Amino acid sequence: MKTFTYTITDPIGIHARPAGLLVKAAKAFAGTEITVTKGDKTAKSTQLMKLMGLGVKGGDTVTVTAEGVDEENAIAAMEQFFKEHL
Repeated sequence: MKTFTYTITDPIGIHARPAGLLVKAAKAFAGTEITVTKGDKTAKSTQLMKLMGLGVKGGDTVTVTAEGVDEENAIAAMEQFFKEHL
C-alpha cells in the first residue's frame, strides 16, 4: 500500500470537472484500488458522486492511497494529477 497527503490548492476543491478527470485517470489502473480520504470519510477514486460527496474544498488536506498490483505507478500518477488539477 502506498499513500501520500496533499493540500488542495484549487479554491473550489474537488468539484465536477476535476472529479471526472480523477475518475478517468484512476480507471487506467484496473488492478489497483485508489481511495481518497478526508477526515473520517473515504471514497474510491472511481466513484464520481462519492468523491464529490467528500466535500473537499480549497485548503483541505486529503490522503490518497493506492493498493494493488500497480500501486507504485498508480500513486505516482495520482500525485502528479493532484499537483496539476487540484
